[in-house]
Formats: sequence, C-alpha cells, structure tokens
Amino acid sequence: MMTPTPNTTSKTTPNTTPNTTANLNPGPSAAPPLSVRDVTVAYQRRPVLWDVDYDAPSSSTGKGSLVAIVGPNGAGKSTLIKACLGLVPLATGRVEFFGRPLKAARRLIGYVPQRESVDWEFPVSAADVVAMGRYGRLGWFTPVGRADKLAALACLEKVGIADLADRQIGQLSGGQQQRVFIARALAQEARLYFMDEPFAGVDAATEATIVAVLRSLADAGVTVMCVHHDLQSVPRWFDHVVLLNTRVIAAGPVAQVFTPENLHLTYGPRLTLLEQAGSALAGVEGAGVSVGLRSAPAPTTGHPTRSGEPTRTREPTP
Repeated sequence: MMTPTPNTTSKTTPNTTPNTTANLNPGPSAAPPLSVRDVTVAYQRRPVLWDVDYDAPSSSTGKGSLVAIVGPNGAGKSTLIKACLGLVPLATGRVEFFGRPLKAARRLIGYVPQRESVDWEFPVSAADVVAMGRYGRLGWFTPVGRADKLAALACLEKVGIADLADRQIGQLSGGQQQRVFIARALAQEARLYFMDEPFAGVDAATEATIVAVLRSLADAGVTVMCVHHDLQSVPRWFDHVVLLNTRVIAAGPVAQVFTPENLHLTYGPRLTLLEQAGSALAGVEGAGVSVGLRSAPAPTTGHPTRSGEPTRTREPTP
C-alpha cells in the first residue's frame, strides 16, 4: 500500500510592498503622458488659461521626467492641473492621458493637492489617509484589506514617517502632513502624478525626502508634474519646465527653456525686483540659510494670445 507523500511545498507570503512604477499598461509609447490641446478656462467669463497647448515629455528609454510648472501668482498653474483632472470645466479644448480620455486613464493618474485645501481636523490617521490611495484599485465599496494596509505602511516608510502611522493627521507638522500625501500618491501606483506645490512650507529634511522620492519615480519611468515657486531650485531638481502666464510662454528641457529671456517674458519687470531682492539677501545664504526667488504676482500683459508649440516662445501681446 502506497503512503501518500506529504506536500512539503511552503506557502509564500504575498508581497505587500507597493510597486510604485505601477503594473498598468499606459498604452502606446508614442502617446505622451499628457496632451493638452486648445484649452481655455474662464472664471466668471475672465480667462485664467487661454488656448493652452502642451505635450508632457515621453521617453523611449523607459525613464520618466520631473516637470516644473512655473509662473507668477495668478498665472493659472493650479488651474491647469485642475483642468486636466476635470476638477474645473473647460471652456474649450481637450486633454488626453497616454492617448486616452480622463475616464479611461484615471487609474494611471495620481494627484497631490495643496495642503491648504485639506481638512486636517478630519478624524483619520496617517495610515488611513495613505490607504485611501488604494481605492482606485479596490473600488469605493471594497474594504481595505490587510495587504493594502501593509502597502500603505510601506509607503509611509518610503517617506520616513512609518512611526507616525497611527497619528491623527491634524497632529502632524506641515512637513509630516505633506509626506503623508506623498505617501498616499505612492499608494496609487500611478504613471503620471500632478502635485500642487509639494514643497510649500516644508522643512529642509522633508524637502530632501520629497526630492529623493520624486527622482526615484522618474527613474522608474513615471512622469511627475509639480506646480513650483522656487526658481533657484528648478535647474537642480527638474528635467523639464513649463513657463506659464495664462498661456504657455515656453516649455521644454530646463537647459534649453529656463533662460533669463524666457523668465522675463513670463514674469515681466517683477522678475528684476526678485533678482534684486535675491542679491540683497545673498549674504544670508553664506550663513547657511537658502534664499530662493519666489513667484511674484502676475504682471499685466494685455489680452492673452494663443500659446506656441511646447518648445517655442512668443512675445507677450502689447
């Protein structure tokens, strides 16, 4: 009589570490991560964005890009992100992601809003907020399981605050809150991220952590588009830049587009004041304090005109 041979194959523990490069097929490689065509947005019949055309960089080498959206206050930077995500209506134009409309590509897209737009008194923990990033995969009515909770904890670990997982979000510092929202974005495992001022009001340690996380995403093939205000850090942190003032003034690789001429076209005479202030405070940097040129209010440039191609510039309309 034969004795059954016991099954000695051990069960493997599922990998709960989120794949931040996303196991999603973004579609044909020829299609850019983001394509904006003829987009105009108006608030109370006043144009905030005017005839914007833009294609985010796509790479055949498998690497992504960090893209800074730069311009004066009131230039339409946050509105551009919200228009792409369908959070504000378009007066004209269309937006596609990897060659698809928003509805078909939603799982490929992540979003980090400004901290000021969040209710930090809401009774949820840091881990709860990060786990919300999994809803796009689970569906709104599917409970968050153990694997997703462990994935959320792994994302908090990536941003250096796993020890704060059970802390109510309102009890966190500004930098810690921003790390929580970066971790939530990582939990989404998207291929394209929009981040609205991710470096605003954070300390140096948080800034360094966010830069490292974003660079790792880009190295893994992810495109990250950030509304950004510190002009001095653009060449150090970003690969591409969009100079925006109601319309696209110029867009392309930082080395080609981020020039004094294009910055003056974007900011007007107020950039000179920023430069003078930066020079006056240059001695502070010698004492170990970093002084950056921040965006100023938008200058009056008359009626907006149609934006040019992504790597070309246009003179402001008189």
